[in-house]
Amino acid sequence: MSKSTTLKQLILQKEILVLPGAHDALSAKIAQQAGFKAVTMGGYPIAASYLGQPDVGYLTMTEMVDNGKRMAAAIDVPLLCDGDTGYGNALSVMRTVREYEKAGVAGVFFEDQEWPKRCGHMEGKRVIPMAEHCKKIEAAVKAKQDPDFVITARTDARAVNGLEDAIRRGKAYAKAGADLIFIEAPQSLDELKYICAEIKAPKMVNIVEHGKTPSLTAKDFEAMGFAVVVYPLSSLYATAKVLTELYATMLSDGTSKNFEDRMITFAEFNELIGLSEYKKLEEQFLTQETLQAKYGKTHS
Repeated sequence: MSKSTTLKQLILQKEILVLPGAHDALSAKIAQQAGFKAVTMGGYPIAASYLGQPDVGYLTMTEMVDNGKRMAAAIDVPLLCDGDTGYGNALSVMRTVREYEKAGVAGVFFEDQEWPKRCGHMEGKRVIPMAEHCKKIEAAVKAKQDPDFVITARTDARAVNGLEDAIRRGKAYAKAGADLIFIEAPQSLDELKYICAEIKAPKMVNIVEHGKTPSLTAKDFEAMGFAVVVYPLSSLYATAKVLTELYATMLSDGTSKNFEDRMITFAEFNELIGLSEYKKLEEQFLTQETLQAKYGKTHS
């Protein structure tokens, strides 16, 4: 079964799909090993990890696709990627879909912000006309080669025009062919319930720690009627906090030894990254002479 088919089935199942965000291939691999059935890649963490910059539209389509390709190759579960605004008009959206498909990604989401976009929980956003984004979604659906490649439509209208306009847009984007509807940054429990009551298509909720949307459990969101809950920045924020503390300790103590109890060990990391499997492949495909020269002994 293809990764896109798997992702679509996970979205349509009764149980809510919990999507952890990953900011590179390593964090995606760790998410899979933790037991998650799919992973997501957002623009915010890639802007931070790849550029060291905020999510304000600096990344290009090719940079995002390149990151998606590496992350998708590192895991066996589906990857849902951020397509931002499609990096242009409806024709640009079509190219973005095709490039992500070729990269091995299982789905993509497109937002209705003006470019340069901003993180959905930031202020100062602007949205394009609803009809224009409907055409972008129609173009995305037409462009995909795999019928199960997941097209998600995101609207940022809640912060700009209010909840009613966001819901109106969500309904229109579903009618335009989106598989999953993503209303960004609802601000209360009542708003979350209202979204589920009004929009009958599969819906995604996005949780940013200390952001605008109430943080509930996955089962709470499932009971409301959401099909997917995403935690796009958790890995990035956790990594940033640990590294901040690690570097402060190293600088003050002149050693990392006092931080070792918070680190994975050399052996544990090699196992996590798959070194043992790499060695098995060496033994299968390299000659005995090459192995003896590399390791100093003959492998049987």
